[in-house]
Formats: sequence, C-alpha cells, structure tokens
Amino acid sequence: GKPQYDLPRAWLGTSYDFSFSGLKTAVLNLLNRAKLKGEQIKMADLAASFQVSVVEVLVEKTVSLAQEKGIKTVLMAGGVSANSLLRKQMVARCQREGLKLYYPPLELCTDNAAMIACAAHYQYHKGNFAGWDLNAVPRLPLS
Repeated sequence: GKPQYDLPRAWLGTSYDFSFSGLKTAVLNLLNRAKLKGEQIKMADLAASFQVSVVEVLVEKTVSLAQEKGIKTVLMAGGVSANSLLRKQMVARCQREGLKLYYPPLELCTDNAAMIACAAHYQYHKGNFAGWDLNAVPRLPLS
C-alpha cells in the first residue's frame, strides 16, 4: 500500500513515552466517516499510512532522546525491530546523526511472548494464580 491518508503523530509533548491511542482513534474515525459517506478505504493504503505515522514517532523520539542524553549507541530489538520500514528509517536517521545502531537478524526479532512465558513460569511456581476475572493491565509490574 501507499501512505495516502494523513494520520496524526503521537508526540505527547516533550515526553519520550509512547501512546498510540489517538492514532487508533483517528483510524476508527476515518473509517466511520468513509462509511457514512459511502466511500471505500483502501486497507493497504491505510495500513501503510498507520505504519509511517508510528515509524516516524519511534525514530524521532529515539534519536531525540539519544541526543539529549549524549547516548552514542542505539539498540533496536523485539518484534517491532523486524519492521522493514522502521529498520530503513532508523538506519538512515542514525547514520545522519552519527549514532551507532545495532539490531538482531530478523530470525531473532520476536515479540515478548518468551519473556511473558518466563515470568508466568516463575509466578506459577510461587503459587500466584489469577482468577477468571483477570483483566489486562498494560503497566503491571512483573515483581
């Protein structure tokens, strides 16, 4: 797809936190408006637009923080580091700013499922079990 839809960037002011809830809301609003008007949205173009928005924020915040803190080396890992656009943009931006960038080969760019499974293993052996009413808590500490 082609990034043809103008979607917001989640800058959050001067914070280096990431939150893409506004971006998700913008996508839902775009889809709802198109439906009301009887317009067709090209999903591949919408996905590309979403990707460009997220990648720009990830790259810019990472490089800005490195510069602010005097960090000369950036490490990119996890499932997100498998994204080809993110790799391309991060490489270009780090080269332009004189930052060293390291990232694993694609076959080692997995999501955090193994880390979560490991944490669950230790909680299980401690006898910590959740009831069926358990709900997601995005910022729940592992301790």
